[in-house]
Amino acid sequence: MNEGDIAAQMAADLGAIEKMFMPFGKFGPDHFPPYGIPIYDLPAEYLSWFAHKGFPKGKLGELLRIVHQMKADGSDTAFDGMRRRNGGRSKLREEKPRGFNFRD
Repeated sequence: MNEGDIAAQMAADLGAIEKMFMPFGKFGPDHFPPYGIPIYDLPAEYLSWFAHKGFPKGKLGELLRIVHQMKADGSDTAFDGMRRRNGGRSKLREEKPRGFNFRD
């Protein structure tokens, strides 16, 4: 493979990552209707679990492996453009009020 082929494959993979939603599990459509969470917004810990237990077969597994590696390498900001185009970061849990209550 030459550099042009590699760059084209990387661009195709990033395009597929932007369009792919988690189709099952606790981040799937049963818990986050209607489509589930975009795979680029999955928590790193969840992706690490897949890395340990085994990624799904097929294209989904390949894309999850890429997202996991990018997050492990600290390249999560590469997904910021995708987040902006798709309305921002997914809300994975309720926002809790933050504050401190110091007692004397």
